[in-house]
Amino acid sequence: MLLPTLVILVLVAIATVLVLVGALLIFVSALRAQGKTESRVEGGAVVVIGPVPLVFGTSERVAKALMVLAIALFAVVLVVFLVGLRGV
Repeated sequence: MLLPTLVILVLVAIATVLVLVGALLIFVSALRAQGKTESRVEGGAVVVIGPVPLVFGTSERVAKALMVLAIALFAVVLVVFLVGLRGV
């Protein structure tokens, strides 16, 4: 019973670190762009409906990056799911 608790704690720690790194990146980006008068903003989103991911992006570069991230996220979720099934 110790292993599932340890896995949950590790995942929570990783999630917390990722949230803090994301906030830090936003803060640093805002500081770097403070003196610039002209900036270019790009964005996108991934919506997963069942097994089908829908990728939206303002440019092809953003869409490709989001596809790679969606595949990586799917792999992580699959591994966590399979590890969870193994413990049952």
